[in-house]
Amino acid sequence: MSDFFSKVVELFSTPEYIDSLLHGFLLTLQVSYFAILIGIALGTLIALVDIAKPSKWMALPKMICRVYTTIVRGTPMALQLFIMFFIIFAIRGFPSIITAIVAFGLNSAAYTAEVIRGGILSVDNGQTEAGMALGLSRVTIFLRIVAPQAIKNIIPAMGNEIITVIKETAIVSMVGMYDLNMAAKDIGSGQNMASYIVPMFTAALFYLATIYLITFIVKRIEKGLRKSDLRAED
Repeated sequence: MSDFFSKVVELFSTPEYIDSLLHGFLLTLQVSYFAILIGIALGTLIALVDIAKPSKWMALPKMICRVYTTIVRGTPMALQLFIMFFIIFAIRGFPSIITAIVAFGLNSAAYTAEVIRGGILSVDNGQTEAGMALGLSRVTIFLRIVAPQAIKNIIPAMGNEIITVIKETAIVSMVGMYDLNMAAKDIGSGQNMASYIVPMFTAALFYLATIYLITFIVKRIEKGLRKSDLRAED
């Protein structure tokens, strides 16, 4: 145990180790952040297409979206990452970080689409009918009645999806990217540290702190929405 703590002190007192961890952590955050943005944007589009009123113009887009979500959700993220790196974006000199962002963004979009679709469909259809009876357009009904209620149902699940994306980015080390996980492995393989326990434990603390912060923010948003509902009822 004393050796473990001495290694912890050595890690945090060595600028080279700290720089490596921070460099890897920054890449993890970059990939996660932009992948989540892509996931939300594309996932929202897919969800809206999926719940759109059936018509001959929407038949093909609906089919494409359903095939896309089925394939992405039915195959491992690691396999999708390998396909992106070694087949689709197997271009000499192409930035690996962009490949990783696209891979995780497309994966997240499939799950985000289901979250958003479920949140929208959870809103009672009677409210839409009431809005139409008042002469409101479908767009107005969606933006002013359905969407605000759907968001309250979507936020908890979206928080989980964001957390999942951040944790899944650890597999980018499998394709040689220097993320937080790779930084911990690099430190653990060094002659001075010569043990993976301490750097991996430290990397876990980085992930844990990030996940805790996101969980805290999501809970605060949920609490704020509940307070707004109570004020509206009063």
